[in-house]
Amino acid sequence: MGGNLSAVFAVVSLVTALAAALWAVLRLRGRRGIATATQRATYEVLHTAGLAAEPLRAGLTAADAAKAVRHLRALVGAAGLALTDRDTLLAVDGQGAHHGDQLVAAARRAVGSGRSTVLGESELRCDLVDCPVRGAVVAPLRADGRVVGALVAVAGERPAPGLVQATLETAHWAGDQLALAELESSRERLARAEVRALRAQISPHFIYNALTAIGSFVRTDPERARELILEFAEFTRYSFRAHGEFTTLAEELRSIDRYLTIERARFGERLQVRLQIAPEVLPVTLPFLCLQPLVENAVRHGLSRKPGTGMVSIEARDAGAECHITVEDDGVGMDPTTLTAGIAELSGAGSDPADDPGQHVGLSNVDERLRSVFGDGFGLVVETGLGSGTKVSMRVPKFHPGVRVSS
Repeated sequence: MGGNLSAVFAVVSLVTALAAALWAVLRLRGRRGIATATQRATYEVLHTAGLAAEPLRAGLTAADAAKAVRHLRALVGAAGLALTDRDTLLAVDGQGAHHGDQLVAAARRAVGSGRSTVLGESELRCDLVDCPVRGAVVAPLRADGRVVGALVAVAGERPAPGLVQATLETAHWAGDQLALAELESSRERLARAEVRALRAQISPHFIYNALTAIGSFVRTDPERARELILEFAEFTRYSFRAHGEFTTLAEELRSIDRYLTIERARFGERLQVRLQIAPEVLPVTLPFLCLQPLVENAVRHGLSRKPGTGMVSIEARDAGAECHITVEDDGVGMDPTTLTAGIAELSGAGSDPADDPGQHVGLSNVDERLRSVFGDGFGLVVETGLGSGTKVSMRVPKFHPGVRVSS
């Protein structure tokens, strides 16, 4: 999967470069005295390709094919153009809709063989005396090495070599867009799987301690027990929500406040918390459940093996185009040499060795998710030393393409 993600970032970089070139051509196009015919043609092709790429990257569905097919026809320069999946006609633009069954049959053959084909007038007969269709070019659509459908260019005459070549190249390009859609879908599935894994790591440890703490107040302080149950219910509702890869910093901090309320009921005055949150960064979007593991580690490191009071500090500050977040504890810390093996070794560091490894909170999970979403420059930074506590820092861009909270 790492290779796929690298491919995604490489393609994103290419698209960014193309966008810069497109903007330059667009500016020239607005100044007709400077823009040449070649530059204007380049703009038209890139602009049309961009319009087709967006729906294709959503996947090969009837709705998205209907949005893309008109722009694909413009790229090919055909009298008509059809898009199919492996079995059905998804969308047609221009001429040829009344030959739908014949086009689908030809597309199925191309999908089965993986080879393009040219249809002549004898293969596209119909009952219309003045039928404008005289031929077609059928090219398979390949996404990540698999044939997923076909692109069919309809011609008003026997297809010329230029139309054949344009159809093949456009089909190759469209297949690349569909491959990106599959990569994005795979990335989202991986992110959901990582969140599920993170929940599985956090939940048994925290739920047991939370219920034990609440149970201790049932007889001595029923009202407080009731309040803690409500806080616990809201915390679990947020943690186990079924949708959304991303959340806002404000929502994440609200859930963390509920977590700390329950932990303070468990530890009493032994747990001290310090918050420094800049109001302007509260709307910042970040991966779901990326702060909770850091705070839980800080609580466990700050208190589980340290006598007396432990302090957990959470800071979020505005840093221009970024939000900088730190979670720090004054617990027992760890030997810095343990970091040389990578942050994957940190998931259970500082915890009691007798703990079940499956209960260790996944800092490595958070680090990988941050890097996969924002890039390798946005992983976790850990500062620690024996007897010196642990400080975990992250940087989150205020704005990043494709990062948004689901409604």
